[in-house]
Amino acid sequence: MRPINPPHSNAKSLSKGMIVETGKLLILSGHVPMTPEGELVGMGIKEQTEQVFENIGAALDEAGAGFKDLVKITIFLCPMTPETLNGFREVRDRYINLDCPPTSSLVGVSALVNPDFLVEIEVIAELPQT
Repeated sequence: MRPINPPHSNAKSLSKGMIVETGKLLILSGHVPMTPEGELVGMGIKEQTEQVFENIGAALDEAGAGFKDLVKITIFLCPMTPETLNGFREVRDRYINLDCPPTSSLVGVSALVNPDFLVEIEVIAELPQT
């Protein structure tokens, strides 16, 4: 994959576009802060974001990919506040490749499927060539 960042792009933690060169993609539906046993993890944004990224990592691993292969990430935060946004970003930056970040959309929502969820994330990854 190759990032596309036109001159007007000034965001350091996302790319404005990605060219996928292999043509083989993994598309993951929204992941939520539940353990493999089906339990909600914590009530704070950092704990929940950490669990969501761990869940995404497990799915990426099963497909033979990793966080370095992310092309697109879509985040849903509830509620969208400076506290949830900063907590999310702190955890996110430990997982994504900041040298070649994926494209990204962040949406503040009024509710998620479970009223205790603070974050849901879906991703698209480029699968490594085999």
